[in-house]
Amino acid sequence: MGSDSEVEKSHQKEKERKKMLAIAPIAKPLAGKKLSKKTLKLVRKASEHKCLKRGVKEVVKSIRRGHKGLCVIAGNISPIDVITHLPILCEEAEIPYVYVSSKEDLATAGATKRPTCCVLVLTNPAKGELAPEEQEKIKTDYSQIVSDISELTSSLF
Repeated sequence: MGSDSEVEKSHQKEKERKKMLAIAPIAKPLAGKKLSKKTLKLVRKASEHKCLKRGVKEVVKSIRRGHKGLCVIAGNISPIDVITHLPILCEEAEIPYVYVSSKEDLATAGATKRPTCCVLVLTNPAKGELAPEEQEKIKTDYSQIVSDISELTSSLF
């Protein structure tokens, strides 16, 4: 019968609403559904090719060492003090950053079981080399998402 799917849809909408309520007030620029989906897909590709730094400690260390990439931060972190310094570090290093709605979704895309506060998608792998076509694929996705983020940021400020 159709009632099961309706119940499932209502539960899914309720989960989505709870996610949006848990988002921190400093989570700007917050990616919409479409940009969030693209961003998480890029994170998944980067994790498969070892072009990803996970967690606050690793991300901060990479930024301070001068690595470039895209910083993806979860918007539902509690306490918020854990990640408040990240946007400032990213702006100083001229690294684009964006917030996504859920740390659980970010962890799933990054191939970890633990919820993750933030990840840094590197343009080049940390160790070794990628095949040229894989490198090109990641670069095009990366540049597309960065341009979307810059549009989103320009509309905020």
